[in-house]
Amino acid sequence: MACKCGVASRAGRVNGCEIVLEPRLWLFTGAAPGLRGPNLWVACCGRVCENFPQRVMNPETLKDHSPLDEEAFVFGAFRLLPAQRTLLEDGKPLHLGSRALDVLVALVESAGDTIHKDKLIARVWPDTFVDEGNLRFQVATLRKALGDGRGGNRFIANIPGRGYTFVAPVTRGHAHADNALADGAALHDKPSLAVLPFQNMTGDAEQEYFVDGMVEEITTAIARLPWLFVIARNSAFTYKGKPVGVKQVAQELGVRYLLEGSVRKAGNRVRITGQLIDTTTGAHIWADRFDGTLDDIFDLQDQMASNVAGAIEPKLRQSEIERANRKPTANLTAYDLYLRALAQSYRHTDEGVAEAVVLARRALAIDPSYAPAAAMVGWCRVQQRAQGWGALSADDLSEACRLARQALEAERDDADTIGLAAWTLFYLAGEVAMAAAALDRALALNRNAALAWLARGIIHASRNQPEAAIAAVERARRLSPFDPYNAFYAVTIAIAHLAARRFEQAIEWADRALHEQPRMVQTMRVKIVALAHLGHLDEARAELGRVLAIDPKLTIASFGAYGRSSAPEVLELYVTGLRLAGLPEK
Repeated sequence: MACKCGVASRAGRVNGCEIVLEPRLWLFTGAAPGLRGPNLWVACCGRVCENFPQRVMNPETLKDHSPLDEEAFVFGAFRLLPAQRTLLEDGKPLHLGSRALDVLVALVESAGDTIHKDKLIARVWPDTFVDEGNLRFQVATLRKALGDGRGGNRFIANIPGRGYTFVAPVTRGHAHADNALADGAALHDKPSLAVLPFQNMTGDAEQEYFVDGMVEEITTAIARLPWLFVIARNSAFTYKGKPVGVKQVAQELGVRYLLEGSVRKAGNRVRITGQLIDTTTGAHIWADRFDGTLDDIFDLQDQMASNVAGAIEPKLRQSEIERANRKPTANLTAYDLYLRALAQSYRHTDEGVAEAVVLARRALAIDPSYAPAAAMVGWCRVQQRAQGWGALSADDLSEACRLARQALEAERDDADTIGLAAWTLFYLAGEVAMAAAALDRALALNRNAALAWLARGIIHASRNQPEAAIAAVERARRLSPFDPYNAFYAVTIAIAHLAARRFEQAIEWADRALHEQPRMVQTMRVKIVALAHLGHLDEARAELGRVLAIDPKLTIASFGAYGRSSAPEVLELYVTGLRLAGLPEK
């Protein structure tokens, strides 16, 4: 059976499987037709390739082999590090979408040669039909990032009827040559992290391959967070088995955070312990352990990597928020202002959300294309509309939807930004299909994006798909169990039970949400409706009184306008319950 990965090969390919000459996550040997040499290992997208009779290579045989050097390509003020998927300008990382970066790597590796358009498309979008316009868009994105402007040919020349050529002089070097500086590597503008080799505490030296594979999976999962700069695995693994201090590693790699841990094994059970360290203070900002069984080694590694990535993301966000809050106001960047806006939105108060809008707008004044800040404005307007905070004008709502669309167009890699923008367009513009498609894109980018799973759950619940909603939110809860948006997890499950007419369960989950956020109007509405349909009208009226104290302008008519994105039968369920509780028509 042919492998489906279609990974471009560095040293050759058999039936779609990559043949590499370096240790990777899983290493296998086998009789590969047409290939010679004792040291060919098959690695296929981190999965066992079915083309070969495999056995796991004994880790002892790997000791004499070292990973391939990571190349760097230098042109003008730019430095391209393909293994780290990073482009630097004057030492500072530039944000590029994954497809644009793939195009750039392909062109730079063949600098001076013309690459036909069909060949470029086949490399960047393997086994996918893509029209030529998508390639032109990525090239235009690259020219803009390189300061070439539309149609510029200082770096990339268009050869009519054929393809593209990278025409600027390119110098090849080593990706980590800069780390030899005595004063260490500079901290990146983005928050930066290295995943150090975990300690093998299984008591079995032959389990090193499993421990190292786990670390690589965790590194890959965390690297999907576009707001985080993650050091390549090969660089972090130079510290394997070496007794070095946190400060030394941080200085040499130029990172703010280190993730370290250990793996224990007893029979068929595995325990992974991890801790996240802020190297600027030495503080441990997160520590946890995860247990699993070895029934399927690959599923276990996927599950553990997702758990670790999901658990540390909110802790990293909170640490970055605290760092931004300590900075002098005069030195705030667009990113700092966005973090401050994020912190204010977490408060879920009238004043906090209003301040978040102000901060996000300040971030956009510095960088009008900064998608996270654009999405934040829309998300805040959703909260204000749901809570009845202030009188939102038509211009406010129009701006929120415009910025959400802008965020979707500008952001290609950040699943959280895409998720917030989709949520905004679903609630404020009723664009159900666009929101659903955007969330599909977000989750294709990062299956560990808890916020995108939550947004998908919201849409499913509102569209009368309760079981799909609960499944999506439970996935989000597993990925991020201590998320600042925990109340939204609970209320979404409450809405799903309400849609399924499981009114007792709806009340139970609404109470959970109210325990987290006691003044959350959308949760109180669920409870009112569920109580009314159960015939508990006195309790429903009492809860309605608490809602009207927060949102005195709420009426059947105003709620109907707000709930237009819901399925008709779900909207009718709400309206009937609110009428029974005594909510005025107008």
